Amino acid sequence: MATLEELESLVIKGKAKKVTAAVQELIDEGADPSETLSTMIDAMGVVGEKFKSGDIFVPEMLVSAKSMKAGVEVLKPYLASDEVGALGTVIIGTVSGDMHDIGKNLVAMMIESKGFNVIDLGVDVPKEKFVEACEEHPEAKIVALSALLTTTMDAMAETVKLLNSQSFRDRIRIMVGGAPVTQEFCDSIGADVFTPDAASAAEMAKTLAGA
Repeated sequence: MATLEELESLVIKGKAKKVTAAVQELIDEGADPSETLSTMIDAMGVVGEKFKSGDIFVPEMLVSAKSMKAGVEVLKPYLASDEVGALGTVIIGTVSGDMHDIGKNLVAMMIESKGFNVIDLGVDVPKEKFVEACEEHPEAKIVALSALLTTTMDAMAETVKLLNSQSFRDRIRIMVGGAPVTQEFCDSIGADVFTPDAASAAEMAKTLAGA
């Protein structure tokens, strides 16, 4: 029989097929679904720390995040609906004019692995679409914007400017990130938080959500 310790190790190693099998086996043997989810969240915490310390890099982190996502899909029918997105809703997207999605996808998966429901708007997202998403999801607490090109930093600034002018501004926190983005730029455009990498973004999302 699979154990929670084995499951944690499989997620860290990014063994997606073995993770799905282990999760199903644990559930079939009567394991607590919430405890099983917590084990995978803990595993991604270890992965995040390894990434921050330079022991692993983006490819390994992506593989681990995908393996967790696969495990969560098996778990979903057994969890209370609020458990998967227990910490709230995050809206994420790459800003207008920017087609890069690897960084954004990694942040989305890491945030999801912390227990958030993630609304992924994709790439090349017009600023108006971020506003519409906030209106459609009044439960959203965080809007995360990604830009990977210096040429699309203006689009990020315009998006933040539009979000800042909305009546719902006081209920959301705006996170920004991407290769050319800095704390100084974040401050200058009126965003709330800058994070340098996916692991930091996931931890900051938890902090912003009061978790």
